[in-house]
Amino acid sequence: MVRVITPDRIVWDAPAEEVILPATSGQLGILTNHAPLLTAIGNGVMRVKAGGKWSAIAVMGGFAEVENNEVTVLVNRAERGEQVDKAAAQALLEKANQVLNTSSDKQERLQAKLDQQRARALLQAAEMGSKS
Repeated sequence: MVRVITPDRIVWDAPAEEVILPATSGQLGILTNHAPLLTAIGNGVMRVKAGGKWSAIAVMGGFAEVENNEVTVLVNRAERGEQVDKAAAQALLEKANQVLNTSSDKQERLQAKLDQQRARALLQAAEMGSKS
């Protein structure tokens, strides 16, 4: 069973054969009977294989716990690839890139870096979602 939960909704709650998580230490594959695990999740794309078909979910920072063949992913934000608004994600990326190229304000640049990571994860999930 795999659950992806954000503060305001459940994004995924279904059985799965395999999960690939964007852990802060790198990509982490989870199969049936995986050892118990707690890991930090970065900004990136989580992939879930259910019914022989892969789905992509853009996730933004949080934690994942693996125990007793259950994977629970608690993240700040998540969006399934097929639900991503590609135009909005592209606009976010372009705005973040513009701020990074023109601003010298540390706070603005930090927020732009986070927006850039989020936009790239959304676009990647959308691309993967359209191929599944």
